[in-house]
Amino acid sequence: MPPILRLLALSAALACVAGAARAEAVGERHLTAQQPTAALRDAEHRTALRITVWYPAPDGVDERSLDIGPPERPLFLVGDAAPDAPFVDDRRRPVILFSHGFGGTARMMGWFTTNLARSGFVVVAVDHPGNNGADKMTAPGAIMFWDRPEDLKVALAAVRNDPGIGPHLDLRRVGVAGFSAGGFTALAAAGAQVNIERFFGFCKTHPDDGVCKPQKEFPLSLEDAQKTLGSPELAAEVAHAHDDHTIPEVRAVFAIAPAIVQALEPASLQTLRAPVAIILGDSDPVAPPNTNGGVAARMIPGAELQVLPSVGHYDFLSVCTPAAMASVSLCAGLKAQQRGTHEAALRMAYQFFVRTLGRP
Repeated sequence: MPPILRLLALSAALACVAGAARAEAVGERHLTAQQPTAALRDAEHRTALRITVWYPAPDGVDERSLDIGPPERPLFLVGDAAPDAPFVDDRRRPVILFSHGFGGTARMMGWFTTNLARSGFVVVAVDHPGNNGADKMTAPGAIMFWDRPEDLKVALAAVRNDPGIGPHLDLRRVGVAGFSAGGFTALAAAGAQVNIERFFGFCKTHPDDGVCKPQKEFPLSLEDAQKTLGSPELAAEVAHAHDDHTIPEVRAVFAIAPAIVQALEPASLQTLRAPVAIILGDSDPVAPPNTNGGVAARMIPGAELQVLPSVGHYDFLSVCTPAAMASVSLCAGLKAQQRGTHEAALRMAYQFFVRTLGRP
Protein backbone atom coordinates (compact mmCIF):
# COMPACT_ATOMS: atom_id res chain seq x y z
CA MET A 1 0.00 0.00 0.00
CA PRO A 2 1.44 3.45 -0.88
CA PRO A 3 2.46 5.61 2.12
CA ILE A 4 -0.41 8.08 1.71
CA LEU A 5 -2.99 5.28 1.71
CA ARG A 6 -1.46 3.72 4.82
CA LEU A 7 -1.64 7.07 6.62
CA LEU A 8 -5.22 7.73 5.52
CA ALA A 9 -6.26 4.26 6.66
CA LEU A 10 -4.61 4.79 10.05
CA SER A 11 -6.19 8.24 10.47
CA ALA A 12 -9.60 6.85 9.56
CA ALA A 13 -9.17 4.12 12.16
CA LEU A 14 -8.22 6.68 14.80
CA ALA A 15 -11.22 8.81 13.89
CA CYS A 16 -13.49 5.81 14.37
CA VAL A 17 -11.93 5.03 17.75
CA ALA A 18 -12.65 8.57 18.94
CA GLY A 19 -16.04 8.83 17.26
CA ALA A 20 -14.93 11.55 14.85
CA ALA A 21 -16.86 12.00 11.61
CA ARG A 22 -13.92 11.54 9.24
CA ALA A 23 -10.23 12.04 8.75
CA GLU A 24 -9.26 15.29 7.04
CA ALA A 25 -6.62 16.12 4.48
CA VAL A 26 -3.57 17.89 5.91
CA GLY A 27 -2.17 21.32 5.17
CA GLU A 28 1.35 22.49 5.97
CA ARG A 29 2.64 26.01 6.54
CA HIS A 30 6.08 27.28 7.49
CA LEU A 31 6.91 30.30 9.63
CA THR A 32 10.02 31.78 11.16
CA ALA A 33 10.22 33.66 14.43
CA GLN A 34 13.00 35.42 16.26
CA GLN A 35 14.45 33.46 19.19
CA PRO A 36 17.41 35.37 20.69
CA THR A 37 18.98 32.31 22.35
CA ALA A 38 19.08 30.54 18.98
CA ALA A 39 22.19 32.58 18.12
CA LEU A 40 24.07 30.80 20.93
CA ARG A 41 23.07 27.38 19.65
CA ASP A 42 22.98 27.75 15.88
CA ALA A 43 26.24 27.06 14.03
CA GLU A 44 25.82 30.26 12.00
CA HIS A 45 24.58 32.28 15.00
CA ARG A 46 21.20 32.91 13.40
CA THR A 47 18.30 33.98 15.60
CA ALA A 48 15.62 32.50 13.34
CA LEU A 49 13.47 29.67 14.67
CA ARG A 50 11.86 27.49 11.99
CA ILE A 51 8.24 26.54 12.68
CA THR A 52 6.07 24.00 10.85
CA VAL A 53 2.30 23.96 11.27
CA TRP A 54 0.11 21.02 10.23
CA TYR A 55 -3.68 21.34 10.26
CA PRO A 56 -6.84 19.82 8.77
CA ALA A 57 -7.43 20.94 5.19
CA PRO A 58 -10.28 20.40 2.72
CA ASP A 59 -10.53 17.20 0.73
CA GLY A 60 -8.99 17.44 -2.71
CA VAL A 61 -6.01 19.65 -1.86
CA ASP A 62 -2.71 18.76 -3.49
CA GLU A 63 -0.90 16.72 -0.86
CA ARG A 64 2.78 16.13 -1.57
CA SER A 65 5.28 13.70 -0.14
CA LEU A 66 7.16 14.59 3.04
CA ASP A 67 9.38 11.52 2.73
CA ILE A 68 13.05 12.17 3.51
CA GLY A 69 15.77 11.34 1.02
CA PRO A 70 15.98 11.08 -2.79
CA PRO A 71 12.47 10.80 -4.32
CA GLU A 72 13.44 7.64 -6.18
CA ARG A 73 15.04 6.05 -3.12
CA PRO A 74 13.71 7.66 0.10
CA LEU A 75 15.27 6.89 3.45
CA PHE A 76 12.32 7.65 5.73
CA LEU A 77 8.61 7.33 4.93
CA VAL A 78 6.96 10.29 6.60
CA GLY A 79 3.61 10.94 4.93
CA ASP A 80 2.01 13.70 2.88
CA ALA A 81 0.70 17.26 3.31
CA ALA A 82 -0.53 20.08 1.10
CA PRO A 83 1.72 23.17 1.17
CA ASP A 84 -0.15 26.37 2.13
CA ALA A 85 -3.56 24.72 1.80
CA PRO A 86 -6.55 26.48 3.34
CA PHE A 87 -7.95 25.31 6.66
CA VAL A 88 -10.88 22.95 6.31
CA ASP A 89 -13.24 25.37 8.10
CA ASP A 90 -13.30 28.38 10.42
CA ARG A 91 -13.61 26.48 13.68
CA ARG A 92 -11.07 27.02 16.42
CA ARG A 93 -9.27 23.77 17.09
CA PRO A 94 -7.10 22.40 19.90
CA VAL A 95 -3.35 22.95 19.50
CA ILE A 96 -0.56 20.43 20.03
CA LEU A 97 2.98 21.81 20.40
CA PHE A 98 5.59 19.28 19.30
CA SER A 99 9.31 18.89 20.05
CA HIS A 100 11.51 16.48 18.05
CA GLY A 101 14.27 14.32 19.46
CA PHE A 102 18.01 14.92 19.78
CA GLY A 103 19.33 15.72 16.30
CA GLY A 104 15.92 15.21 14.72
CA THR A 105 13.60 17.53 12.81
CA ALA A 106 9.94 18.43 12.83
CA ARG A 107 9.55 16.57 9.52
CA MET A 108 11.16 13.37 10.85
CA MET A 109 8.25 13.04 13.27
CA GLY A 110 5.67 13.84 10.60
CA TRP A 111 4.20 10.35 10.90
CA PHE A 112 2.89 11.49 14.30
CA THR A 113 2.15 15.16 13.70
CA THR A 114 0.40 14.90 10.34
CA ASN A 115 -1.87 12.14 11.60
CA LEU A 116 -2.94 14.26 14.57
CA ALA A 117 -3.65 17.08 12.12
CA ARG A 118 -5.57 14.66 9.90
CA SER A 119 -7.76 13.92 12.89
CA GLY A 120 -8.55 17.57 13.59
CA PHE A 121 -5.77 19.08 15.70
CA VAL A 122 -3.50 21.97 14.76
CA VAL A 123 0.09 20.84 15.38
CA VAL A 124 2.90 23.37 15.85
CA ALA A 125 6.44 21.97 15.63
CA VAL A 126 9.92 23.51 15.53
CA ASP A 127 13.45 22.64 14.45
CA HIS A 128 15.44 23.28 17.62
CA PRO A 129 18.46 25.50 16.77
CA GLY A 130 21.82 23.73 16.89
CA ASN A 131 20.12 20.41 17.63
CA ASN A 132 18.40 19.37 14.44
CA GLY A 133 19.28 17.16 11.50
CA ALA A 134 18.76 19.85 8.86
CA ASP A 135 21.56 22.09 10.18
CA LYS A 136 25.03 21.58 11.57
CA MET A 137 24.82 20.34 15.15
CA THR A 138 26.64 22.28 17.87
CA ALA A 139 27.75 21.56 21.42
CA PRO A 140 25.61 24.41 22.86
CA GLY A 141 22.62 23.16 20.89
CA ALA A 142 23.17 19.66 22.26
CA ILE A 143 23.52 20.56 25.93
CA MET A 144 21.42 23.71 26.43
CA PHE A 145 18.25 21.63 26.42
CA TRP A 146 16.35 23.96 28.77
CA ASP A 147 15.96 26.33 25.81
CA ARG A 148 13.81 23.74 24.01
CA PRO A 149 10.54 24.63 25.84
CA GLU A 150 11.41 28.28 25.24
CA ASP A 151 11.49 27.48 21.50
CA LEU A 152 7.95 26.10 21.77
CA LYS A 153 6.88 29.20 23.69
CA VAL A 154 8.20 31.42 20.88
CA ALA A 155 6.48 29.21 18.28
CA LEU A 156 3.13 29.42 20.06
CA ALA A 157 3.37 33.21 20.17
CA ALA A 158 4.22 33.30 16.45
CA VAL A 159 1.25 31.21 15.34
CA ARG A 160 -1.08 33.06 17.70
CA ASN A 161 -0.13 36.33 16.01
CA ASP A 162 -0.19 34.99 12.45
CA PRO A 163 -3.32 36.33 10.71
CA GLY A 164 -3.78 33.17 8.66
CA ILE A 165 -3.32 30.70 11.52
CA GLY A 166 -4.20 32.47 14.77
CA PRO A 167 -7.99 32.61 14.19
CA HIS A 168 -8.05 28.80 13.90
CA LEU A 169 -6.45 28.14 17.29
CA ASP A 170 -8.33 27.36 20.50
CA LEU A 171 -5.76 28.51 23.03
CA ARG A 172 -7.89 27.23 25.89
CA ARG A 173 -7.03 23.72 24.63
CA VAL A 174 -3.27 23.42 24.22
CA GLY A 175 -1.31 20.20 24.63
CA VAL A 176 2.36 19.43 24.21
CA ALA A 177 4.06 16.30 22.90
CA GLY A 178 7.60 15.25 22.13
CA PHE A 179 9.92 12.37 21.36
CA SER A 180 13.09 11.55 23.32
CA ALA A 181 14.66 14.91 24.23
CA GLY A 182 11.34 16.26 23.03
CA GLY A 183 9.68 14.29 25.83
CA PHE A 184 11.89 16.16 28.27
CA THR A 185 10.82 19.37 26.51
CA ALA A 186 7.16 18.52 26.96
CA LEU A 187 7.56 17.85 30.69
CA ALA A 188 9.51 21.07 31.21
CA ALA A 189 6.87 23.00 29.26
CA ALA A 190 4.27 21.66 31.70
CA GLY A 191 6.19 22.86 34.75
CA ALA A 192 8.93 20.32 35.54
CA GLN A 193 11.99 22.23 36.79
CA VAL A 194 15.34 21.78 35.06
CA ASN A 195 18.38 20.95 37.21
CA ILE A 196 21.45 20.60 35.01
CA GLU A 197 23.71 19.79 37.98
CA ARG A 198 21.49 16.86 38.86
CA PHE A 199 21.90 15.49 35.35
CA PHE A 200 25.69 15.68 35.47
CA GLY A 201 25.70 14.14 38.94
CA PHE A 202 23.60 11.23 37.70
CA CYS A 203 25.88 10.68 34.72
CA LYS A 204 29.00 10.66 36.87
CA THR A 205 27.59 7.74 38.83
CA HIS A 206 25.86 6.11 35.83
CA PRO A 207 28.25 6.70 32.91
CA ASP A 208 26.85 3.73 30.97
CA ASP A 209 23.28 5.01 30.98
CA GLY A 210 22.11 5.69 27.44
CA VAL A 211 21.44 9.40 27.98
CA CYS A 212 24.94 9.90 29.42
CA LYS A 213 26.84 8.37 26.52
CA PRO A 214 27.80 10.32 23.38
CA GLN A 215 24.83 10.12 21.04
CA LYS A 216 24.98 8.77 17.48
CA GLU A 217 23.51 11.99 16.11
CA PHE A 218 26.26 14.14 17.70
CA PRO A 219 28.87 12.35 19.86
CA LEU A 220 29.45 14.95 22.57
CA SER A 221 31.18 13.56 25.66
CA LEU A 222 30.05 14.45 29.16
CA GLU A 223 33.33 16.25 29.76
CA ASP A 224 32.94 18.31 26.59
CA ALA A 225 29.37 19.13 27.55
CA GLN A 226 30.50 20.49 30.93
CA LYS A 227 33.29 22.43 29.28
CA THR A 228 30.80 23.94 26.86
CA LEU A 229 28.53 25.10 29.65
CA GLY A 230 31.50 26.66 31.43
CA SER A 231 32.44 28.87 28.50
CA PRO A 232 32.18 32.63 29.16
CA GLU A 233 30.02 33.31 26.10
CA LEU A 234 27.30 31.02 27.44
CA ALA A 235 27.42 32.12 31.07
CA ALA A 236 24.47 34.52 30.89
CA GLU A 237 22.19 31.89 29.31
CA VAL A 238 23.38 29.05 31.54
CA ALA A 239 22.28 31.17 34.49
CA HIS A 240 18.70 30.77 33.20
CA ALA A 241 18.76 26.97 33.16
CA HIS A 242 16.85 26.76 36.44
CA ASP A 243 14.24 29.34 35.43
CA ASP A 244 10.60 28.41 35.12
CA HIS A 245 10.15 27.21 31.53
CA THR A 246 6.45 26.53 31.84
CA ILE A 247 4.20 27.35 28.91
CA PRO A 248 1.09 28.55 30.78
CA GLU A 249 -1.37 27.46 28.08
CA VAL A 250 -0.36 23.77 28.26
CA ARG A 251 -3.13 21.55 29.60
CA ALA A 252 -1.90 18.04 28.70
CA VAL A 253 1.42 16.26 28.04
CA PHE A 254 2.18 13.28 25.81
CA ALA A 255 5.79 12.01 25.96
CA ILE A 256 7.21 9.43 23.54
CA ALA A 257 10.27 7.58 24.94
CA PRO A 258 11.25 10.62 27.03
CA ALA A 259 14.96 11.16 27.70
CA ILE A 260 17.06 13.39 30.02
CA VAL A 261 14.52 12.85 32.82
CA GLN A 262 17.39 12.92 35.32
CA ALA A 263 17.75 16.64 34.51
CA LEU A 264 14.34 17.29 36.07
CA GLU A 265 13.72 17.94 39.77
CA PRO A 266 11.76 15.00 41.24
CA ALA A 267 9.70 17.32 43.44
CA SER A 268 8.54 19.26 40.39
CA LEU A 269 7.45 16.06 38.65
CA GLN A 270 5.47 15.11 41.73
CA THR A 271 3.54 18.38 41.61
CA LEU A 272 2.71 18.58 37.90
CA ARG A 273 -0.92 19.51 37.47
CA ALA A 274 -1.42 18.77 33.79
CA PRO A 275 -2.36 15.17 32.93
CA VAL A 276 0.57 13.22 31.50
CA ALA A 277 0.72 10.14 29.28
CA ILE A 278 3.94 8.31 28.38
CA ILE A 279 4.61 5.63 25.80
CA LEU A 280 7.95 3.84 25.46
CA GLY A 281 9.58 0.59 24.45
CA ASP A 282 10.97 -1.92 26.91
CA SER A 283 14.06 -2.49 24.71
CA ASP A 284 15.34 1.10 24.65
CA PRO A 285 19.07 1.46 25.39
CA VAL A 286 19.13 5.16 24.40
CA ALA A 287 16.60 6.38 26.98
CA PRO A 288 16.35 3.38 29.32
CA PRO A 289 12.85 3.29 30.84
CA ASN A 290 14.09 2.55 34.36
CA THR A 291 16.02 5.85 34.46
CA ASN A 292 13.85 7.98 32.16
CA GLY A 293 10.22 7.42 31.16
CA GLY A 294 9.54 4.89 33.90
CA VAL A 295 10.92 7.28 36.52
CA ALA A 296 8.68 10.08 35.27
CA ALA A 297 5.63 7.80 35.20
CA ARG A 298 6.21 6.73 38.81
CA MET A 299 6.71 10.27 40.08
CA ILE A 300 3.94 12.11 38.25
CA PRO A 301 0.57 11.68 39.98
CA GLY A 302 -1.90 9.83 37.79
CA ALA A 303 0.49 9.50 34.84
CA GLU A 304 -0.53 6.98 32.19
CA LEU A 305 2.19 4.61 30.99
CA GLN A 306 2.15 2.22 28.04
CA VAL A 307 5.19 -0.03 27.57
CA LEU A 308 5.56 -1.63 24.14
CA PRO A 309 7.33 -5.02 24.20
CA SER A 310 10.48 -5.48 22.08
CA VAL A 311 10.39 -1.84 20.94
CA GLY A 312 13.54 0.27 20.93
CA HIS A 313 14.19 3.99 20.81
CA TYR A 314 14.48 4.52 17.08
CA ASP A 315 11.35 2.51 16.32
CA PHE A 316 9.59 5.83 16.98
CA LEU A 317 11.31 7.54 14.03
CA SER A 318 9.57 7.69 10.67
CA VAL A 319 9.60 4.30 8.95
CA CYS A 320 13.10 3.40 7.78
CA THR A 321 13.22 2.05 4.24
CA PRO A 322 15.60 -0.77 3.25
CA ALA A 323 17.91 1.93 1.86
CA ALA A 324 18.03 3.60 5.28
CA MET A 325 18.59 0.32 7.09
CA ALA A 326 21.65 -0.21 4.91
CA SER A 327 23.08 3.30 5.22
CA VAL A 328 21.69 5.15 8.28
CA SER A 329 23.06 4.06 11.66
CA LEU A 330 19.85 4.95 13.51
CA CYS A 331 17.94 2.46 11.37
CA ALA A 332 20.40 -0.42 11.65
CA GLY A 333 18.82 -3.48 13.19
CA LEU A 334 15.28 -2.12 13.30
CA LYS A 335 12.61 -4.74 12.79
CA ALA A 336 9.48 -4.48 10.67
CA GLN A 337 7.48 -3.35 13.70
CA GLN A 338 7.74 0.41 13.24
CA ARG A 339 4.25 0.77 11.79
CA GLY A 340 2.74 -1.15 14.70
CA THR A 341 4.68 1.05 17.10
CA HIS A 342 3.38 4.15 15.33
CA GLU A 343 -0.20 2.91 15.43
CA ALA A 344 0.03 2.29 19.18
CA ALA A 345 1.49 5.74 19.83
CA LEU A 346 -1.07 7.52 17.64
CA ARG A 347 -3.99 5.66 19.14
CA MET A 348 -2.87 6.44 22.69
CA ALA A 349 -2.09 10.09 21.89
CA TYR A 350 -5.37 10.69 20.09
CA GLN A 351 -7.48 9.17 22.84
CA PHE A 352 -5.48 11.02 25.50
CA PHE A 353 -5.79 14.43 23.84
CA VAL A 354 -9.49 13.94 23.09
CA ARG A 355 -10.05 13.06 26.75
CA THR A 356 -7.98 15.96 28.12
CA LEU A 357 -8.56 18.71 25.54
CA GLY A 358 -11.88 17.67 24.00
CA ARG A 359 -12.80 16.53 20.53
CA PRO A 360 -11.13 18.50 17.75
